[in-house]
Order: sequence, then C-alpha cells, then structure tokens
Amino acid sequence: MSVTVRELAEMSHLQLSIAAGSTGLDRVVAWAHTSDIEEPWRFLVGGELLMTNGLSVPKAAAAQGRFVRQLHENGAVALVIGEEMYAPPISRTMLRTCDELGFPLLWIAYPKPFVAVAREIAEATQVEQSSRLRRTERMYRAMHRAADEETGFPGLIDAISAELECEVRVCIGETGENWAPGQPPMPAVVREAIGQHEGSVRAGATSIDLPDGRRALLLDLPAQPDAVLVALPVAGRMPDLLLLQHAATIGALAVSQLRLGIEYRRRFGAELLNQMLDGKADSAEAARALEDAGIDLAQAVLVAARNEQRPERLAELHVRLWQAESPHLTIRRGETSFVVLPAEPRMLDALGHAVGDAGCAGASNPIGSIGRLVRAREEAGWALRAAEGRNARWVAYADTSLELGPRGPEEARLLIDRVLGPVLGNAGGPAELMATLEAFLEHGRSWRATAETLHLHRHTVMYRIRKIEELTGHDLSETGDLARLWLAVQAYRQLRDER
Repeated sequence: MSVTVRELAEMSHLQLSIAAGSTGLDRVVAWAHTSDIEEPWRFLVGGELLMTNGLSVPKAAAAQGRFVRQLHENGAVALVIGEEMYAPPISRTMLRTCDELGFPLLWIAYPKPFVAVAREIAEATQVEQSSRLRRTERMYRAMHRAADEETGFPGLIDAISAELECEVRVCIGETGENWAPGQPPMPAVVREAIGQHEGSVRAGATSIDLPDGRRALLLDLPAQPDAVLVALPVAGRMPDLLLLQHAATIGALAVSQLRLGIEYRRRFGAELLNQMLDGKADSAEAARALEDAGIDLAQAVLVAARNEQRPERLAELHVRLWQAESPHLTIRRGETSFVVLPAEPRMLDALGHAVGDAGCAGASNPIGSIGRLVRAREEAGWALRAAEGRNARWVAYADTSLELGPRGPEEARLLIDRVLGPVLGNAGGPAELMATLEAFLEHGRSWRATAETLHLHRHTVMYRIRKIEELTGHDLSETGDLARLWLAVQAYRQLRDER
C-alpha cells in the first residue's frame, strides 16, 4: 500500500492546500521528513515529503527557485510549508519552478501539527516498511553465511545486489577496481569515474554521472578508508538508499573480516621471511611454508621498496598483493619493506603500483634457493639504492650498471678499500674526514659551502681535504681522481645505508 501527494491533499483533516506543481500530485510518498536546516536535500534518500516551518527557505527569488530544484533533483516528492510560521514571501520564481518541474508545493494550515501528516504516511506505507525490514534482515544473514560458504565475499555481494535490485560492488576508492578478488572486473568507464570520486553528495552517497549515460552511487565504508560501496542502478531506477546505507555497513564488516585473515597470513609470513633474510631459518620448515604460500624460489625475486613521502602505502603492500592474487611474503624493516613474490610481470606491476609513484623499488636476481636469500637481500637493497639515485620507480639488480659505480656489494667493498681505505683506516679521525669529503663533493667542491654546512672554519675544511688527498693519493682538481673519489663515496653511502 502507498499514498500519493494528491491523496494526502484530499484528506480534509490534514488541512493541506496546493500552491504550485499540481502536475506532480500523483507522485508516491515513501515517508515524511521534517527539516529547517540549510540545504536539506543533502540528507534526503528519495521519496520524502519534506515539511518545514520555513526557516530553510531562502529569501531571494532566484535562490528560492534553486531551492526547490535541488529538492526535486535529490529525490523529494513534495514540499509542505507551515502557514503563519517563519517562511519568507514565496516568489513567483519559486512557484513557476515548481510548476515547470511538476514538484508539488503545499501549505499546511496553522496550527495543524506536522505529525498528523507523518502518521498518515506511516500508516499508508506499513507494507513497504515491512518489506524493507525483511530485505535488510536477509542482507545481514547473507553476511553471516559468507564467513562459512565457499562463495564467501563475492556471494555476499551478489546477495546484496539481489536485495537492492541493482549491481553492487565493493571497490578500491583510489582505482575503482574490486576490493576483493573473485568478481568480474569493473568496466573501465566505471573504474575511471570512481577513481576521480567527484560528484554531488546525497544522503551520504556520492552520485556520479558516467560517460555512458548511467549513474553510479558511491558510499564510503565505515572504518575502511580505502574502500567504497558502488551501486549501479538498472534502467535509471534508484535503489532504496536506506537499504544502501545498511549495505555499506555490511560491506565494511565483511572487509574487516577479510583484513583479519590477510593480517594473520602477513604476520606468519613476516616471521618466516625475517629468519630467512638473516640466514637463521630451518630449511625443511621454510620449504614447507613456501610451498604452502605458493612460492617457488626458482621463479621468485626479493624486492626492497621505500616511499619516504607516503610511507603508509608500504603498510598496505600485503593487502594490495592479496587483491592481485599474488603469492607473497613481506616484512617491514625500518623504512624499507622486503617482499618475496613470483617474478611475473602482472604481480610485479601490482607491487609497483602499491608502492606508489613517489616510491622506489629494487628487485634481486631470481632467488633460486633458501640459502641465497641473504645474497638476494643485498642485491635488492643495492637495486633500491640505484633506483633512488636515478629517481626511478623500479630498478632490477640485473640492470644496475657501472654508470653508477660498482654493480654489487663485493665490487663496492673492493672500490672502497682501494680508494678510501687509507682514510677509513686513519687513526686521526676517519669519521670527520669522510663527513668533510661527502659535504665537499655534495657542494660542488665549494670551501665556503662545506664550511657552513659542517659549522667549521674554512681553513679546517681545507686542511682536511688536503689530508684526504695525501692519504688517498688522489688530487680533487684532477677529473679522473675526482671521478674515482665520487664513485667510492657513493659506494660507501650505499653500504652504510644497507646496514
């Protein structure tokens, strides 16, 4: 059972009179809503008869026209204003706009209470309210079943879609891709629109017009900042937005359950990887764990990643790799994350995207065996430092070249010993000499800039540089000697940062 605006206007005891918009009197009223706040349309969910004492009605004629247009576009079916209350004079513009839109504007006689109208609507819509309650209950039951059934999360989303009578997805807000695997991919046009995430807000939902003429509704998931609920209405029919709010809550709870499982696997993998990187893992036990995780070391690499601008992205690496259905082990050590994963382009691309544009990553050669993981850690770290030196997003150890100096820790140590060995072995203070040399090279061999940076007298800097030239046998005014010293300092820094 339902009630129209016309039927309400014909109930004499409600004392309603029609002021404008009479062509829309056959609109069906879902419920009544009372509001005197500014921009009440932001809190509508569709189907409301809005009742007001007039405080929210603007005074200017043009503003009044926009006011009723916003109510109409955001789902209100009619506006009821209390007579002899606080409404400003109603302009011809407002009346004309109501007539153009077929948006009924009614007066309610003073002192008739709004609750009388609300009661009539509530009694007339009991059947619809009962249906909404049953559909809500079925969605929550589907959430409980999802934890036990093989269909899991995709099955839950299918159940919610059926209750809302439209396509529903839980997506990554940044990319528009499915938050959890197992669902058909989102069309590109929808993914791009979700990634932009701009539109008008209505009852907590963001309405986005898609380039193909459809409309999408986006709701943020409570306590899940990276996820959004997306509803794609069928044939322009908007879903029940109250049910959609329940669906967002259910989606948030389901994502939270998935995160618990992902985090449990991350912690187990991190403990194993920590032991293997330090060469302390039991080989047989580690081999079984790697097999269970779906990782073949012969086809896997170790990646070292950093993102100093957005370090929070590294905290989500394991989630993003799970979403990409990539087997992996990951651990965070200081500002660097280490990840073991198959050397497949799709999975490496997923890792690179997860690290972010502001981050850098370096990949080792294929690991091959558990015993080579310690060496792979050095390779990955070296490749990461090369990526940072080149300001590149990704560098593989195999692609590091002599243009940045030695290709690995062994070559670096050899270069340091040959060039800087006398400085590092100097009993008179190798740390002070090295700090001075680094600053001197960083500042283009400027005595003044080096002195200011180290808070030293210029003559002290000159003394130390002369001492370094004496110990190393290299003249910093000679191009060849300068190049060797610069390469040795870069190698020294890389090994120091790897400690």
